[in-house]
Amino acid sequence: MGLRRLLLRYYPPGIILEYVQDGETMTRSIDLLNLRPDTDAIALVEEIQKGEPLITASCKEYVVHLVRRLQEKLGEKDDHKFCLFKALRAHILPLTNVAFNKSGSRFITGSYDRTCKVWDTASGERLLTLEGHGNVVYAIAFNNPYGDKIATGSFDKTCKLWSTETGKCYHTFRGHSAEIVCLSFNLQSTLVATGSMDMTAKLWDIEKGEEIVTLSGHSAEIIALSFNTTGDRIITGSFDHTVAVWDVGTGRILHTLIGHRGEISSAQFNWDCSLIVTGSMDKTCMLWNAMTGTQIATLTGHSNEVLDVCFDYAGQLIATASADGTARVYNAETKKCIAKLEGHECEIVKVCFNPRGNCILTASSDKTARLWDVATGHCLQVLEGHTDEIFSCAFNYKGDTIITGSKDNTCRIWH
Repeated sequence: MGLRRLLLRYYPPGIILEYVQDGETMTRSIDLLNLRPDTDAIALVEEIQKGEPLITASCKEYVVHLVRRLQEKLGEKDDHKFCLFKALRAHILPLTNVAFNKSGSRFITGSYDRTCKVWDTASGERLLTLEGHGNVVYAIAFNNPYGDKIATGSFDKTCKLWSTETGKCYHTFRGHSAEIVCLSFNLQSTLVATGSMDMTAKLWDIEKGEEIVTLSGHSAEIIALSFNTTGDRIITGSFDHTVAVWDVGTGRILHTLIGHRGEISSAQFNWDCSLIVTGSMDKTCMLWNAMTGTQIATLTGHSNEVLDVCFDYAGQLIATASADGTARVYNAETKKCIAKLEGHECEIVKVCFNPRGNCILTASSDKTARLWDVATGHCLQVLEGHTDEIFSCAFNYKGDTIITGSKDNTCRIWH
């Protein structure tokens, strides 16, 4: 087994080892989720060496250099002000969703007009229109980090897989008996999962274009699903008040997360696959042990429905968005609320961290998106200009471009 090269991963901080084993090129990662600008790099690398045989004495100095580069990135001052670059009237009929590829060089929009459109972020030009669905295109995604494929889920009960480059439709996945409302690729880009109003989720093989397994067990529609980083588990959140954890290989249910007293709004794994966070219409967010399915904590404080929840890239912070018009930030380890984000005039429907995890973006029905300082909870900037509710917002991987999608039928690119 020989080390070929070392690659940096900025978000979350880590080093990717590329090595040869039995003539095949393999990769594995060293996650440095607790790295800080003031961490002793030499001591850290010595600790890594104890458990990683590929990091030999000859490359120690270079690994220290890589760790210091990660530390420089973590320590960079971030006082970027975003300006509107372009407002795009993307579709004639209302938008349903917007999504970036990993680099943020392209984004996609879904619509009630039954199409998905692919856009160039730098120029704001439309590159492709993906046509073929017989009803609303509701759920859309790139197969990040690769970004060469797009999946679209529709109210026509099908999911289609497309080429990002040519717009060719590779496969149409048929089998659901009701609208598809959520979908997700695994990080390995071998599977796409779809969740439906028919109370099931399905896993599909991207290469073969075939259904692998149906995940049956919920008693109401599935409105959220998420793979873990390693791709061996998937979670589904349902209006039946529960979240199910499934084994991807067998399609068997491993745990049912029971505790919420209202419909689930969102559910997500953290990066190292140890935790699951769930948000619910019962005004709470819950934290669960992903391995055992046991509840760790209930994060309270909101006075109305929790509409969105997410982890930061490192999986150490949790953000919640609520119909009470506020967002909150919790420490995943201490379970304490560390910041209240107050300023929106209506419900907040979407929340996300920037890749560095020091800034939060919220989208609200008050027609604005806001940027917040995670450490202080202060509002850094209000992104104004939409003339109707904003339902979607996202950062690119670098954190220097934002996209917002609104019921005013435009999406806006902010640099």
